[in-house]
Amino acid sequence: MGAPVAVSVVALDPVLEAGTRTTLLVHPELTVCEPADARVAVLAVDRLGPAELDMVRATRTQTHRPAVVLVASTLAAGDVLHALAAGARGLLLRRETDVSRLAHAVLAAARDDCTLPPGLLEQLLDRPDTDARGSGGWSDGMLSERERSVLRLVAEGHETAEIAQRLAYSPRTVTTVVHDITRRFRLRNRAHAVAYALRAGLL
Repeated sequence: MGAPVAVSVVALDPVLEAGTRTTLLVHPELTVCEPADARVAVLAVDRLGPAELDMVRATRTQTHRPAVVLVASTLAAGDVLHALAAGARGLLLRRETDVSRLAHAVLAAARDDCTLPPGLLEQLLDRPDTDARGSGGWSDGMLSERERSVLRLVAEGHETAEIAQRLAYSPRTVTTVVHDITRRFRLRNRAHAVAYALRAGLL
C-alpha cells in the first residue's frame, strides 16, 4: 500500500463538513488535510446549482488542481452532465454514501477515474442528447459496442483490472480501448471521455 491519498472537505454546513471528515478519517488509504495540500477535494452540498458548480470550477483551477468529488443531497440526470463538464470526477448521493463508497469515489478520482451513482448513470444512458450528436466531435465517429461497454464500467468507477475481468478482456486491451477513445476524440483522460460520451448520447 502506498502513501494515503490527501483529501480535503469543503461544505457550507459545518456539521456536514465535520461528519464528512469523520467518515474519511476511518479509511486507512485516506488522510484528511487542508485544501492547499489536497490531491482530492470532497465538496458536500445540498443541491447542484450555479453556485455549487462555480465551487467545482474554482477548486479545479487551484494551483495544485485537485480532483473533485461531489456529495449532494439531491442529484438529477442533468446535474451529472453539468458537474462533469465543470470538472467533477465523482458524484455521490448523500443518502447512499458510506465509508466504503466515499473512499472508493475519492480513490477513483485520485486516479482520474469517474464515479457516478448507478441510478443516475442509467438515466443518462437511457436519455440520449440529440443536440450534442450534431455538435461535432463525436458525430464524426461512433463508439463500437466494446468501447461502450468499457466506458460504462469506467463511468461506474471500476478499475482497469475489474473491467477486464467483467468483460473477459486483458487489462492491456481495456487500457488500449480507453487510450484509443481519448486519442481519437482528442480528450484529456478517462473521465473526460465518459463526460463527452454521456453528453453525446453515445453510451
